[in-house]
Amino acid sequence: QVQLVESGGGLVQAGGSLRLSCAASGRTFSYHNMGWFRQAPGKEREFVAAISWSGDSTYYAESVKGRFTISRDNAKNTVYLQMNSLKPEDTAVYYCAADPTYFSVVGTAESRYGAWGQGTQVTVSS
Repeated sequence: QVQLVESGGGLVQAGGSLRLSCAASGRTFSYHNMGWFRQAPGKEREFVAAISWSGDSTYYAESVKGRFTISRDNAKNTVYLQMNSLKPEDTAVYYCAADPTYFSVVGTAESRYGAWGQGTQVTVSS
């Protein structure tokens, strides 16, 4: 089973940038689709971005499209979320997740993802 640890969260002013990292343990990282989700105060957890095991396909929530970029470095067992032009509504705990199925079609539903990190707090001030 893959274990995930997020880092890179913090406090930033509106319009600023942050890069989140998700470090994975295990020998099969490059076989898994990866995703980022977030949960804001008083809200349900929602999809943010996903990337296929090959890195060839990416998906984004409409609310972050054009501002956030998901990427992966399989040699480092790490997935990233570059967040630019941050808005106060981006404030949330951000979670990294892995699809346990090898070489599957990437998707956006939470049910596709079985392994989750502990989360990292992102706070955007106005």
